[in-house]
Amino acid sequence: MHVLILGGTTEARALAAALHPGVRVTSSLAGRVAEPRLPVGEVRIGGFGGVAGLAAWVREHRVDAVIDATHPFAETMSFNAARAAATAHVPLLALRRPGWVPEAGDHWHPVGSLDEAARALTGLGDRVFLTTGRMGLAAFADCPQWFLVRSVDAPDAPMPARTEVLLDRGPFTLDGERDLLRRHRIDVLVTKDSGGAATSPKLHAAREAGIPVVVVRRPPIPEGVETAASPEAAAAWVQAGFVGS
Repeated sequence: MHVLILGGTTEARALAAALHPGVRVTSSLAGRVAEPRLPVGEVRIGGFGGVAGLAAWVREHRVDAVIDATHPFAETMSFNAARAAATAHVPLLALRRPGWVPEAGDHWHPVGSLDEAARALTGLGDRVFLTTGRMGLAAFADCPQWFLVRSVDAPDAPMPARTEVLLDRGPFTLDGERDLLRRHRIDVLVTKDSGGAATSPKLHAAREAGIPVVVVRRPPIPEGVETAASPEAAAAWVQAGFVGS
């Protein structure tokens, strides 16, 4: 059996470890991070060339199932995976960590895009902790606020005129996030609803400090694609012979 796992997420690495070596696993990473954490098993880095290229790769390498374990905001790749799997006639599962849920004391401002997030900042604060990654900073380029941008790799222009870049990789601790908010005098947080525990301490720290949080909602999973909420559930789907596919 050969399973193709799309994505370099924590869940993708955990799934590869759960399946290997009993199942042949190939993990595909987009190549956007300079020094990614590599999973066990076979690894390929780089794009496929769209839907046709992915479908051809699946056929050529005799893939029995595809698991889309990309980041919840990798919308284009998820829709390409759905179309390619249908074209190649192989089952597809979307592995998605649960999204975050607001708790008592949170001051969340849900928005549908990075452009909406930039507009939502008006009146919320002047010192912004921006944790949406290095892609898409152009949406905030015309904002007058001061920004602390945290990302794994250095972001590219355009970006806000008043920006400090912090290169760091999670998981992050609650004490560390508290200190960061205090040290940089942050008064508003912007994040995507990535879910998971690795980057959630910032939400706890913002709640304690009474800081408003602009939360970008997730894009939808392609219609008709079966989902799993954990690597364990995805591994069980594989080991049960793609139940429900």
